[in-house]
Amino acid sequence: MMASNRTEAGQVISAVAQAEGGTTKGSKSAQMQSELSKQRNFEEVSANVGSKLDAAPSSITKEDAQAVHGAETRVSRGQQPLSGSISSHAQHEAAVNKGATTTRNTTASLDPTTQSQLDRQANYEDAASKVGGKLVNEPGNITKEEADTLHSREQRAFGTTEKGGLASQAQHQVAENEGATTTGQSTTASTNPNTQSQLDRQANFEEAAAEVGSKLASNPESITKEDGDLLHSREHRAFGATQTGGLAAQTQHQAAENAKP
Repeated sequence: MMASNRTEAGQVISAVAQAEGGTTKGSKSAQMQSELSKQRNFEEVSANVGSKLDAAPSSITKEDAQAVHGAETRVSRGQQPLSGSISSHAQHEAAVNKGATTTRNTTASLDPTTQSQLDRQANYEDAASKVGGKLVNEPGNITKEEADTLHSREQRAFGTTEKGGLASQAQHQVAENEGATTTGQSTTASTNPNTQSQLDRQANFEEAAAEVGSKLASNPESITKEDGDLLHSREHRAFGATQTGGLAAQTQHQAAENAKP
């Protein structure tokens, strides 16, 4: 049923792209493709982590928790996963596993190390909820202090920050906000060279993602190695890394499937 839904979604996107005269950055079909890619990524990551949660919760790592948290946050447009979601379950199990001394039952008390880790994650989720809401509803009001706080709390909670994750998006938005000079009702971009270069790299990635993503949804058999390499290269240049299970990874996987005799 899921594969059927994906095929139908791809057909709808293809029809919209044809009506628009092709998929271009910012077009409705490009936005639809972006949302579909995020949904696919979340489904794949959550299925993988969910199976580990069911079969071997002691094998859940902080990387698993980060992956599903990032995918769920992106698919919900920056809103933080609710309590009881697969993300919160994975984060809890990862913290318990790191603590190592906690017995697995609902009444077990947490040792200080595990409790400290859960507190750090709670602090991150609190900041992420506030900043995520502003990114969706009022991105022009994101401040450097908010982005720095989110980055710091994510680093403390998980030991690293996710490339292309919420903190990264907030910092990028701050760079855009600081690069804009507003005069009356008009806004003219007065972006410093470093910020402009970063924006250009992200625009190049988004352009490639829209084009290749449309092919992946409507005609996956036409995906080539060159498509996968191009998307991988532009994503790495834009964000410094490529997302596990993201669009570039999906494209490279499809290209490998297509290359099989």
